[in-house]
Amino acid sequence: MDGDQMVCRACGRTERASEGFPCERCGTFIGQLCNLAGVNGCARCVAESGAGPMGGVPRAPSASGTP
Repeated sequence: MDGDQMVCRACGRTERASEGFPCERCGTFIGQLCNLAGVNGCARCVAESGAGPMGGVPRAPSASGTP
């Protein structure tokens, strides 16, 4: 790892620290790819809260109208 690399606490990938975001609950590093996918919490906080990987944010309904 070079000096600007951190491990995403949501998925475990190594990403550039300057391009990441903090977990909304505890502030640990969430990588840009996870953030773009809608992940806003680290694995530990999501597990403790019982929410899904998107931190409890409801998903948009599908075209068939079922969630």
